[in-house]
Amino acid sequence: MPRVTLEIRTLAMPLVRPFRTSKSVDETRHVMVLRWSEDGVDGWSESAADPEPTYFPEYIASVRTTLLEVIVPAMESSPPPPSGTTVGWLRSVLKDVPGNPIAKAFVESALLDAQLRRHGMPLVDFLGAAAGRIPVGVSVGIPDSIDELIDWVGGYLRDGYSRIKLKIQPGWDLEPVRAVRATFGDDLPLQVDANQAYEPSDIPHLRRLDEFNLLLLEQPFGRDRLLAHQALAAASTTPICLDESISGVHDTVVAIRLGAVNVVNIKPSRVGGYLNSRAIHDVCQANGIPVFCGGTLETAVGRAANLALAGLPGFTLPGDISATSRYYAKDIAGSFELEDGCLAVPTGPGTGVDVDLDIVEELTIDRRTVSLGL
Repeated sequence: MPRVTLEIRTLAMPLVRPFRTSKSVDETRHVMVLRWSEDGVDGWSESAADPEPTYFPEYIASVRTTLLEVIVPAMESSPPPPSGTTVGWLRSVLKDVPGNPIAKAFVESALLDAQLRRHGMPLVDFLGAAAGRIPVGVSVGIPDSIDELIDWVGGYLRDGYSRIKLKIQPGWDLEPVRAVRATFGDDLPLQVDANQAYEPSDIPHLRRLDEFNLLLLEQPFGRDRLLAHQALAAASTTPICLDESISGVHDTVVAIRLGAVNVVNIKPSRVGGYLNSRAIHDVCQANGIPVFCGGTLETAVGRAANLALAGLPGFTLPGDISATSRYYAKDIAGSFELEDGCLAVPTGPGTGVDVDLDIVEELTIDRRTVSLGL
């Protein structure tokens, strides 16, 4: 049987500009990447986990522990099929492991990349998506002033982004949105993201956003507050988008049945990987719910895979994928840059990007390696 080596690295990637939301201020993105090596073929993935459980219950240390102490032993005790490891085999191994979608996505996405590279198949073809160019938007963090916000938004529009998303929080919502609308006009595709910063008692205040003709208001309340989202959706003309509340297909179905969601932000790492993302897309499409591909300041590895996913037909809104230069002066693989407000979907085997091992080594702050005698 082939031997498999898993290499888990945590990278410290300096951002070109501090990124501030209602939850945190980041000057450096700490991101885990996983290298699945089997029969001379490498597959790569990255995790959306943060150093602390700021946005998601899982975080870097917990994902690493789950991988090393739960997933690896489960794989070692489950012999793979004669042809070697496959995503189908891995999913059968992990079916009895509860929760932990980020950890599961981490290992599944690396194995999927390796499996597709072994067979010379692009991820975009495997998902049944369309290759080509994907319209993308940009997520704008919270600056120190309205003037700085206007300067940032103007710069992103000159860069060619087709949609602007403003991060908001209590005390930073109506006025910045009003200023952006007044400066750039009513035709600018504009949405806002609260990252769970508000309480149900803020519904009357949030309804005031209706006057700005927004594409959507994203995740105003806590991830478990579906009834609050339902109440706001019923009272507001602004479409309500769920992000952190959606961790899988079941959450999606419940939110739709409750009338708590009008748009879904699909973040593959958060929902358990690209197969789960496709399933959520299918559920939303069947129910007339548009989706877009969310972002977590991905490296080229995650950016390439997200572009492939965003080629599915239900992704009718520009995603939070953005150009490499939006976040990083140096990435771990090839740079993605805008052309007419779009990014091109890679069409090479797997994710279609080749990781630069020298840059990975330069950015590594933690490394764990484990070999599986499969």
